[in-house]
Amino acid sequence: MESKTPPPPQWVIDLSAPPVFKSKSGNIQDPPGYSSSATAKRSAAAKQQVRKAPTISETDTLKLKKSWELALAPAKALPMNAIMMYMSGNSLQIFSIMMVFMLFKNPLQALFQTNQVFTRYETDGTRGKLWMVKGVYVLMNLVALALGVWKVNGMGLLPTTRSDWLAWETARVPLEQTVFAFK
Repeated sequence: MESKTPPPPQWVIDLSAPPVFKSKSGNIQDPPGYSSSATAKRSAAAKQQVRKAPTISETDTLKLKKSWELALAPAKALPMNAIMMYMSGNSLQIFSIMMVFMLFKNPLQALFQTNQVFTRYETDGTRGKLWMVKGVYVLMNLVALALGVWKVNGMGLLPTTRSDWLAWETARVPLEQTVFAFK
């Protein structure tokens, strides 16, 4: 008795064969304003156009624009960070402590890596203009650090009141003493 293997299901056959191209049926018209011949002409013209290579000044201008976008990125994150700091509250909880830690860590890392961040945009043409971009980048990260200081102050962790420094206060010597006369 020979065992005959059943034929594969239809979906296996469909996957192994390339899809059949369905030609445009004659009874479906083009939508108003569309013409397949005009589209074919445009695509052929687009294929024939050769894009010329950008000049060095165009490349420098583009690099300068990209470096400005990078320099202003910390400023774009400030509103989000401010809302997150406001929503996390002023109590000492693990969530608010981690938020403050990240608020200090990211700008400090960015400040230490300022030159590394802008090396890919530095060319002979942009070197003189890049110092201003770096300055704005540093300023925006310092503003982010100031937001962290504001949050730490709101949590009560900065020693800004007189009672925070009581350990270094000396006891006052009274000039007069009052004794209660009635017993």
